[in-house]
Amino acid sequence: MAETNITEGEEQQRIPRATRRRNKPATESPETGVDAQEAAQELTEKVVFINRSAKVVKGGRRFNFSALVVVGDRRGCVGVGLGKAGEVADAIRKGGESARSHMVVVALKEATIPHEVFSHYCGAKVLLRPASPGTGIIAGKTVRAVLESAGIKDILSKSLGSKNAANVVKATLSALLSLRQREDIYRSRGLEIKNSQAHPQPEQPAPTVGAENRLNDSAV
Repeated sequence: MAETNITEGEEQQRIPRATRRRNKPATESPETGVDAQEAAQELTEKVVFINRSAKVVKGGRRFNFSALVVVGDRRGCVGVGLGKAGEVADAIRKGGESARSHMVVVALKEATIPHEVFSHYCGAKVLLRPASPGTGIIAGKTVRAVLESAGIKDILSKSLGSKNAANVVKATLSALLSLRQREDIYRSRGLEIKNSQAHPQPEQPAPTVGAENRLNDSAV
């Protein structure tokens, strides 16, 4: 039987396209940025609320789940997403993907916020106040999830009005987005920031010889 020499190109043509794509070496795969991979690993994901709804059909009930997820990098970026699916795991996964695609940057001042802010969304109202270092996060579980994901460590908060988790989360995110740094306000108004320097205290004049003698006599 005569031997046939099959070149590498012909061998690749004989392999089905789906199999070639599956067995493609790692060197030929599109390169992904290292920064993007590190950022994805550093993101924290928190499930705030899971809701279950039921639909009555002829054969029984069909359940559907919705998950409210908050994602942040603890350095000023935070996002909120809502995922819906027939299973809890799929709903959480969809919510996390939606939150990552809708991440926003908030203005922070070290470990707290630059100023007091009040925001509302539908029936939910949220009040945020800056706090001194060491205070911690004084907030409920819904507001705390957003603040921790954004990287805030010292803050005072109060949730007023509706306790709907979705509305409270959106009200908190709206409050964080309305924060502005002092430099940004000056820049928008076309003003220059003046560095406030402490005024030096006047030096006290040295006592004269006569004054020193009077002080000594009074001490005796």
